[in-house]
Amino acid sequence: MSAALRFRDVAVRRGATMLVEDLCLDIPRGSHWAVLGPNGAGKSTMLKLAGGWLHPTAGTVDILGHRLGRVDVQSLRRGIGWVDPRQRLGDIPVHEAVLSGLTGSNGLLPRWEPSSAELERVGRLLALTGMAAKRERRWTQLSQGERARTLIARALVTEPELLLLDEPSTGLDLPGRERLLRVVDDLRARRPELTTVLVTHHVEEIAASTSDVAMIADGKVLAAGPVGQVLTAANLSRLYGLPVRLGEVAGRWFAHA
Repeated sequence: MSAALRFRDVAVRRGATMLVEDLCLDIPRGSHWAVLGPNGAGKSTMLKLAGGWLHPTAGTVDILGHRLGRVDVQSLRRGIGWVDPRQRLGDIPVHEAVLSGLTGSNGLLPRWEPSSAELERVGRLLALTGMAAKRERRWTQLSQGERARTLIARALVTEPELLLLDEPSTGLDLPGRERLLRVVDDLRARRPELTTVLVTHHVEEIAASTSDVAMIADGKVLAAGPVGQVLTAANLSRLYGLPVRLGEVAGRWFAHA
C-alpha cells in the first residue's frame, strides 16, 4: 500500500525545545493507527504535522502524496478530517454543526445552501455516529461524548481520505468512551479505504479495529508496527518508565503498573 503519511527525519523545534526529533514513520493508506505516549511526548505535534497545521523545522512530511512546503495547504486539508474534542462550536443544532464542516465555519454561512446529496450524507453520518435521534439537539445541550461523536460526523462530511483524532475520549466516562470506540470500529468497517490515526494516552482507549501502533517518547518513535507485535508489556514499560502489565480481552487492551 502507498503511504497516506510519510515522515522522514522530521524535527520540530520551538526555541531551545525540540518537540519531535528524528521522526521516521510510514502510515499506509487504509491502515488504522493508535499513537500512544505520555504527556509531552510529541503526539499532538506529530498529528499537527499530519494535518498540515504545522511545518517541520527539518526533514520532510508527505501527506496523501503531497509534500508539505510544496503544496497548497488549504487544498490539501480538504482531504483530511480533524477531530479535537476541545473544539467549541456555536450553540447550533447537531445537524447544522455537521453541515458546517463543508464550509469549515462555526455554523452555517449566510446564503449558503447544501445540495441534496450533502444533506443525505449528513443523515448517513448522523446514523453512523448514533446522533440521528438528536439531530435537533443544540451544542450546549450535548454531553461530552455526544459532542465528540458530532465532531466525528462533522470531520467526515467532506469525505476525507485521512481522519485524525486527537484524544477523542478526553473527559468521557466509561459508557461514553465505549460508545465512541464502537463508532470508530463501525466507521473503519464501513470505510476500509479511510486511513485513521488516533492519539491517546491510554491503551484502554485503543479501538479493537486498530491495525498498528506507534509509541512516542521524548519526541522520538520508540516502536511502531502491527498492534499484535508492538503493543507489549515490555514496550509499554520502556514507554512509561515503569514496570507495566498488559492484558487483552476480546481485542481490547488494559494495562496497569
